[in-house]
Amino acid sequence: MSETRNFVLRDEKGNESGVFTGKQPRQAALKVANRGKGTKKKPEKIMLRERGTKKIHVFVGWKEMVAAPKNKPDWMPDKINKPFVKKQKPGIIKLETV
Repeated sequence: MSETRNFVLRDEKGNESGVFTGKQPRQAALKVANRGKGTKKKPEKIMLRERGTKKIHVFVGWKEMVAAPKNKPDWMPDKINKPFVKKQKPGIIKLETV
């Protein structure tokens, strides 16, 4: 089984803020997208640096309001935010080239 990895959120200037965990970079990107302000028409760029490596994973992400699942618990509202992410090209940037 794959272990949980840590990913640090970066902006365009290289400033880092917030650590998101996941077994895959996409899982961490979904967490970032769910907190962000991106929409389907105007997605936000998500850059995640994997801790312990010199790799930056690049995604675009947004969230949409969708109907909750049929088997939802009583406390869950009828509409929930669902995050979406897509890997951008180049998908991985090496820090030496940045």
